[in-house]
Amino acid sequence: MHTALLVVHMVIAVALVTLVLIQRGKGADMGAAFGSGASGTLFGSRGSASFLTRTTAVLATLFFITSLSLAFMFNKKSDGASVTDVSAPPAHTAPAEMPPGSPAQAPASPADVPALPSQ
Repeated sequence: MHTALLVVHMVIAVALVTLVLIQRGKGADMGAAFGSGASGTLFGSRGSASFLTRTTAVLATLFFITSLSLAFMFNKKSDGASVTDVSAPPAHTAPAEMPPGSPAQAPASPADVPALPSQ
């Protein structure tokens, strides 16, 4: 069920992007107002714009519905656990004492750092 809804969601997303890219802006219809032959098209002079606009609105609504459905399904699948619900690691504690002079021990002050040989 999750996979099928995810595939439908992806198809709707691709169709929505395609429809938005196909549509012309509002300023592109200025030539049709002066009779550039747009009235003889398949959808009429104003029909294609309203058809594409309605189809875009329907696909956008379906996209939101599938998005919410997927979010709800995957939230139920994870039993509602959130990343913030996981317990935090224990607070930082002091490291165990190392014997003096061991290589892993850091120098106590900058004066204890050996000087590098000069070239």
